[in-house]
Amino acid sequence: MLRTLYNKFVAIKRKIHKIRKDSGFTQTDLAEAVGISRQAYTAIEAGKAVPSTEIALRLARALNTTVEELFWLDDDSDQRLRAELMDKPGSAARGTRIQLIKLGSRLLARPMTGGLSGSRTLDPADAISIAMHGKRQVDLQVLNESAINTPTLVLSGCDPSSSILASMIRDLGVRLIWIEAESMPSLHALARGDIHIAGCDFKDKVTGCYNAPLVKKIVPFPCTIIRFAIWRQGMIVSAGNPKAIRHVDDLAKPNVTFINRRPGAGSRGLLNRLMWETGISAEDIHGYDKTASGHLSIAETVATGLADCGIGIEAAARANDLDFLLLNEEPYDLVIPDHFLDLPAVQSLLRILKSRDLHRQVEALGGYDTSLMGIAYS
Repeated sequence: MLRTLYNKFVAIKRKIHKIRKDSGFTQTDLAEAVGISRQAYTAIEAGKAVPSTEIALRLARALNTTVEELFWLDDDSDQRLRAELMDKPGSAARGTRIQLIKLGSRLLARPMTGGLSGSRTLDPADAISIAMHGKRQVDLQVLNESAINTPTLVLSGCDPSSSILASMIRDLGVRLIWIEAESMPSLHALARGDIHIAGCDFKDKVTGCYNAPLVKKIVPFPCTIIRFAIWRQGMIVSAGNPKAIRHVDDLAKPNVTFINRRPGAGSRGLLNRLMWETGISAEDIHGYDKTASGHLSIAETVATGLADCGIGIEAAARANDLDFLLLNEEPYDLVIPDHFLDLPAVQSLLRILKSRDLHRQVEALGGYDTSLMGIAYS
């Protein structure tokens, strides 16, 4: 009884279950080898009891390992390390929640600030910042040791279905971190070597081609472009469309308020092209300079009545029970540096992009055509 209470307060960490399984022992076999009952052993392995020094030594000998490999104090796992700050300089004040990202030989620290993901969930942190060193180095207290060794991919892009991709690839043992960002900032992050994959949906005004010209302009190394989907992009308006918005020039009506995407977004580029064709200017649109990050944020701004219209994908409108007026069908692509293509985690991603299960999940959101998902082109 005393040992069980002691265990609750001291918080003994243990890896005995994995080591026993790897060694081929059953619980009964290992209990007999160290001279205790199976029930006593089960309590130790489940964390309901702390072994005596003698039993811990016998367990280590039977498993051909050390006591420290089997059991350790929680304080011993209070690991401290230094990482390279991924966000703007000095943005990890003490106590900031951090995601750890292993990118080649670099260990990056991404502050978990600046808003929530599209699903509006709070993800667990991998570490907490302790102190800054200069503008780019940060000392961390590790909360999730497995994050350092788990195969991880970082995808920056604006497609909300990235959360579905992250959920499905987890079953393959890969952690996918989605950073919600516009096309151009995502490509610049890729060019700096801060991420593995950039999502892009940007039409080049000179060639009329999507994505490839912008990739070649921004990213200084060879990349492969993987088609994710063709999506339907248009005007997201309040349910019932009470302001009778039908065309882009309706955005210039004095009673219409607009919410725009941030600079560098494909949606903003689409709006600017249509404005030029229609002959209206930014000054004509009430709210052109007010922005939101991501398709879901645009839709939620309209749904709450803070704006009458925004540009985004059909799936975001459907998710918020809003009306949608189609403007264009556009490709959304994933840009992967060629030097990452042979990574096992990237190979897992490429396999899952061919999965019919993923296709069905994405198409169920509405406004996606996944028939070319996973097809590569340069």
